[in-house]
Parts: sequence; structure tokens; C-alpha cells
Amino acid sequence: MRALKKYRKQIFAGVALALGVFAIVFTVWVFTLDRKITSQFEGRRWTLPAQVYAEPTELYAGQAFSADTLEQELQRLGYQRVDKPQHPGSYSRQGTRVDLINRRFQFWDVLQEPQLLTINTRGAAIEDMRNGRNEEVPIFRLDPLLIGSIFPIHGEDRVVVTPEEVSTLLPSALKVVEDRKFDTHMGVNFSAITRAAWVNLRAGQIEQGGSTLTQQLVKSYFLDNRRTLSRKIEEAIMAMLLEVHFSKQDLMNAYINEIYLGQDGRRAIHGFGLASQFYFGKPLAELQLHEVALLVAIVRGPSYYDPRRHPKRARERRDMVLKLMAEHGVIAPEMAKKAARRELGIVSAGSQVGGGYYPAFLDLVRRTLRRDYREEDLTEAGLRIFSTLNPMVQTQAEKALTQELDRLEKMPRKTKSKSPLEGVVVVTAPQNGEVVAMVGGRQASFAGFNRALDAKRSIGSLVKPVIYLAAVESGNYHAASIIEDGPVSVKLQNGQLWEPKNISKEFYGPVPLVRALAQSMNLATVNLGLAVGLPKVTREFVALGLEKEPPQLPSVLLGSLDVSPLDVAQLYNAFANGGFSTPLRAVRSVLDADGESLKSFALEVTPVASPEAVYQVNRMMVEVIEHGSGRSARATIPPTLTVAGKSGTSSDYRDSWFAGFSGGHLAVVWIGHDDNTSTGLTGSSGSLAVWSRLMANLGTTSWSAPLPESLEETWIEFPTGLGARPDCGEQPIAIAVPKGTQLPMQPSCSTNVFGEFGEKAKEWWRGVTRQQ
Repeated sequence: MRALKKYRKQIFAGVALALGVFAIVFTVWVFTLDRKITSQFEGRRWTLPAQVYAEPTELYAGQAFSADTLEQELQRLGYQRVDKPQHPGSYSRQGTRVDLINRRFQFWDVLQEPQLLTINTRGAAIEDMRNGRNEEVPIFRLDPLLIGSIFPIHGEDRVVVTPEEVSTLLPSALKVVEDRKFDTHMGVNFSAITRAAWVNLRAGQIEQGGSTLTQQLVKSYFLDNRRTLSRKIEEAIMAMLLEVHFSKQDLMNAYINEIYLGQDGRRAIHGFGLASQFYFGKPLAELQLHEVALLVAIVRGPSYYDPRRHPKRARERRDMVLKLMAEHGVIAPEMAKKAARRELGIVSAGSQVGGGYYPAFLDLVRRTLRRDYREEDLTEAGLRIFSTLNPMVQTQAEKALTQELDRLEKMPRKTKSKSPLEGVVVVTAPQNGEVVAMVGGRQASFAGFNRALDAKRSIGSLVKPVIYLAAVESGNYHAASIIEDGPVSVKLQNGQLWEPKNISKEFYGPVPLVRALAQSMNLATVNLGLAVGLPKVTREFVALGLEKEPPQLPSVLLGSLDVSPLDVAQLYNAFANGGFSTPLRAVRSVLDADGESLKSFALEVTPVASPEAVYQVNRMMVEVIEHGSGRSARATIPPTLTVAGKSGTSSDYRDSWFAGFSGGHLAVVWIGHDDNTSTGLTGSSGSLAVWSRLMANLGTTSWSAPLPESLEETWIEFPTGLGARPDCGEQPIAIAVPKGTQLPMQPSCSTNVFGEFGEKAKEWWRGVTRQQ
């Protein structure tokens, strides 16, 4: 008996010891969890990806902005059309008049508060703008489009909202649908857990969850997705600890900012702030009842209830949320019925604010900022980045590329490639070097290989304007100078002969420089480049902005030079800007999370070539469009629009290029296959079609520049280079040449009773009459 009692005591002692040890371990564990919660949840709770904004639209009297265009821009920004604007982000339209209330927005230089603005248009331009006090407004900025975020490798993206930015409908709906005891429980609802367990036991599968909003917050913020008993216990304890340390309002706001609500490629949509922009294209504060209900419906299963992939399923769930809100007195039954009749109202993928990424452009932004900021700053510090992207130009670039690639693939082409055609478009504003649009591939919203920055391809005849610039700068050549387009044979260092050909396999004999460039004659260009000297030509590339000087090989004269489309845009920027180079940039300024300015990217302008020489070459590139390899563009672009450019085709038709500019835009287009096989396209039959379609739809201005004082305008025959008159000669064109240049005249144009003396007399008489 004594032995039995002793044994029982030992058992009790062992159990007591085990319980004591367990209690100590459990207490330490709880304290560890408590410390983890307080250390991670207090202060800045989330790593905030840098938000990138597009160029804001500036409105002013006289601007080319019709009422239709203005309304399209407001809809792009997610403004809601109403009968009478009452709140920020709303507008009304009556014919040519638009009334709007802008959103509060912190720009890099000023905080713009909401105000009523009345804009009257006439035809295709803004006539005047007035505020709510009927005072004239000279200039006004619309809040810019949020085009994306620079988020970390794990892909979480969010827009954090404060309680003041959240409609009371949202937390009320969440409590009704997800956690009706939220205001009274201490983190865990044991009755809900019991009920869910019974339902799941009877069903033989997981049909109902008993997690509170606090538990869901813990699971999303602290834990992984494992569904084990130990993890559920940890989740429950952490939920109760959160309730001890933080208020219900604080926890609700954290839930609203944390919960996962969808996927956009590799970007995870977290929080209702970003979800509102992702699904509806507008801030959370501007959502209506039926939109709030849909977001609450998505919480239960973002993939299962994805409104873009499963609209019927999502609508049924939304209507159930509305019904529950009415049953529990959150809204009136009539409001629920009215909201249930509304369509889902989802914006199309790719058009939403804060979504529909422009990955190629954002890649350029990221690379630009890496020079000055650590990766953690870009992905965690909540920076606000104001970029140079123009959404309207970007849309036109994407549309032009997609439509023309689709058309080209339906045409018969000499190619054996089984891969689809790919393409790139880069558009800049030459005067300030801002990159206003960038399409890195056929699927513009696909964040894969960025061809605009990383595809180093042979540029073919795009090099020719650089060679002609070097020739004109030498002082020995001008647009009417004659160069021989004949056989070329150059002995290379390895002893082999380099014998290039024209693409037509023909020889054209003596031709003026302007014709050789316009019609992209290979042999004339090689002879010109060899006469000028390879060292001078290769140095010209560096002067115009190429980072590395090309090798001094004859093949460089025909474009045996691998550069990216962005590099081409930098080269041609100097032509479009009259001999001055501005480094291409994608960022204007950076603000920190508190709205304080961190960095502005000042405009840099450097003279890189003789303006007189550049002017002459630009006039030659105008003839590319009028009489040369780019003349098919005239069927697309407006007849009054003056543009200049050059086509490029690499060997075996692997790459099709076109680069050119108007008065306001420079655009570079590349088309090719990723496997570097033949496209069967020249620059003129491929990329030119994209370029001309884009230029026709940009509403851009004509290229024009004042004639430099050292130059004069004269007329020549385009085929021969002989002097001509506007009404005499074969294809007479006007060119710019140095003053005093004497050109041999086309005989039929020089025969008149006055001769040379008579021509000078007529010039003198015209000068006299102009002075009167």
C-alpha cells in the first residue's frame, strides 16, 4: 500500500513538474509572441513600395483639349460622372462645358486642395477656366495617374489608407459578413469556432471558417498558410494578444490595409486602398455601395471570386453581401435592391489606376533611381516618384505597335521563324529629354525581358545620319555634294575583301548627298564614310550620346553596331534638338513619405554638334519622308505635318527600324524576332508603319527650325543635284547649303533672256520691295 501511495505521489509530482515546465514554456512562448507582436505591429507596420506617378495633365486656356478629350482624361483618372459634382473625383458635362472637383494631391512643389473648376471648350481647344468664385484660372493641374509601384521581390503592393479615408460602410460590411462579434470578442470567437467545426464535421470537408477578423489579420500579417493545429493555436493566442495591446479601430484599419485581395501578374494586391484602384480605378473614399460590397465579397476568395475571371460568381457573392447588410440594419433594404441592380463596374485590366503596369517604363524608372537610392528605400520607404510618362502617348504607342504587328503577321513574309514578331516603341520629348512613352514588347503589360533597354540589335541604316553629319561638319560636303554610288572593295586586316551591296543590288552612279541619304544608298554612304575617315565617324557617335565608341571597322558604316532602342533615341535626340543633347530621363522629382522633396532631376543641355550641320542633315531627313525610304508614311500622317526620320534594316532582314521626329516628339520603333531570325521586313515595310500611325495620332507639331545665318536655301534636282527652280527641273526640292555655294544649274532651268545677271536683278528687286 505504501509503495502504491509512493508511486501515486511520484506520478502526481511528475505531472505537476510537467505542468509546471509546460506552464513556464507556454508563458515564455506567449511572452515571445507578445514581444513579436508589439515590436512588429507598432510604428510603421508595412514596407511601403515607392509609388510612381505619370506626368500630370496641365490645363490652360488655348490648349488643344476638346471636351471629349478632357472627359476621356478624367475617366482615365477614375473621376465619376454625376449630374452635379459634390465631392472630389467627380465631374459633370453639359455639351462643351465640364465642371469638376479635383482631388487633394501633394505635388512636388505645392499641395493642391480640392476646388470646383469650370472648363469651357470651343472646338478642339480650352476657351477659359474658372473656379467656384467665378475667378479666372490661368493654369490648373489634374492629379496625376498612379502608374505603378516599385515593390519588393515577394511582390506585396499596397496603398495605405487612414481611418478618415475609409467610408463607414466598409468596416460595417466586414463585420456583418466576416465577424459579427468583432466589437465584443477578445480576438477569438469560440462559439463561431464550435459552429464551424460542427458544420465541417457534418459535411466531411472544410465548408465554414470560424476565424475572426483579428485572426485573419494575424494570419496575413504574421503567419504562413500552413493549416495545422499548432498554427491555429498560435494564431488564436496572437489574436488575443493583439486585442490586449490595440484598439478595435486600430485593428480594423490594419485589417483594411493588410488583407490580400487579388493578383496582378507577380504583384500581390494587398489592402482595400490598392484594391479599390485595381478593380475600380479610383480611391477607396470614392467607392459607392455596390463597389464596397464587391470588395467585401472578394475577401472570402480573391481567386474564386475574381470579378474579371468569374463575373457571375462575384456578382452573386456581392448581392449576398448587400442582402446581409440590409438584414443587419447597415443599409436600408431599398438601397440594397438598388445596388444589386448595378453592374459590377470593374475597369478593364490594364486601364486601372495603380494597376495595368507599364513594366518597361517602370524598369527605366527603377534603374534611374538605383543610382541615388538603395533598393530598400525604393521598396519599403514609401517614396513618391513623379515620372515623365504621358499616359495618352503611351496608349497610342501600345495601340500602334499591336495593330501593326497583327497586320504584318497576316501578310506573306520571307521568314522561317516560328516565333511571333516582337516590337519596341520609345517616345521622347526632344527639348527636355523626357521619355514620355515606352513599350518593351508586344504584350506591353508583361513584366518580362525589357527589349527597349536590353535588346542590343544591329541598327542598319539608322547610322547613316551620323555619317552624313560627320561629313557636313568636316566642311567639305553639303546636301548637293556629289558622291559616287558605285562598287566598293575594302581589304580587311584578315586579308578578306569586304564588298557591300545596295539592297537593290544596283549602282546609281554620281548622286547628291540628299538623295543618297533619303533613298538609303549603301555604297554612296560607304564611299562618303571612308572619305571622311572612320575615326571621325566613330567619334561622332560618342559625341551624340553613345556610351562606347564603335570599332573603327568599315562595316560600322552600314550599321554593324548593336545598340538598344533607348540608345538610338539618345543618338537621335541630338538631331531633333538641333545639335544639343539632353540625357534621356524618366523621373522629374522624388518626395519622401511625408511629402518632403528629396531630389529633383534638373535639365541638362550640352552642345554636341554644329547646329548648322545638324540643320542641313535634318533637312535631308525630311526628304527621307518626302522622296525617300519613308515616303509611304505620307499616306498616314497629316499632309501639313513636317517630320524627319530614317529607316534601318539589318543584314538578312533580322531587324526593322525607324527613328524620326516632329516638332514635339521623337519616336524610335524596332520590330524583330527574339530568336534573331529573319523577319522578311525592311525598316520601311515594317517599323515605319508603326511610327507613322503613332505620329498621326499624337496631335504633334511640325518640325521647324530657323535657317541659320551662315546658310541659305536653294533648289536642286533631287536625282542629280543640279541647280533648279521650284517650277523647273526633275523633282525640284529645297535644301540648305552654306552661303555662297555655287551649284551647276540644270541647263533647261538656266536658259532665260536675262541670264545670271537677270536672276541677280530679280533678287535685288524682291529685296527692295520687301523693304517698302
